[in-house]
Amino acid sequence: MSAQLIFVEPPFGLEPLTDFTLTEVEGSSGLFALTADADSGIRLFVLDAAAYLADYSPVLSDEQCATLGVSDPQEVLLLVVANPGDGGVTVNLLAPIVVNAHTGVAAQIILEGDEWPLRAELAARAA
Repeated sequence: MSAQLIFVEPPFGLEPLTDFTLTEVEGSSGLFALTADADSGIRLFVLDAAAYLADYSPVLSDEQCATLGVSDPQEVLLLVVANPGDGGVTVNLLAPIVVNAHTGVAAQIILEGDEWPLRAELAARAA
């Protein structure tokens, strides 16, 4: 699977980039490479939250949903940035990437409150 994503604002730390390609990593269901379409060499790894984080259910505001053009949770692809390290993989639950699955319009949203951590350890999935 490969899809073009257009961010309504550049993802944090990646200004001024807004055009990206989301490509599923072969052999790893729910793991994607998010690559900037410019010749920047920028690539992030992101996970489909539905596949890896069953209890992750951030709440989006009406304004955030309107910006993305979504009115139903079924229209949303929720991604989290994965950060591999020596001690394992952490994921950013504080600032998910929310994608309108029909149009490819996307936004990285900083969630309100302190319910979700910036660096949560990713537990291994049961086989």
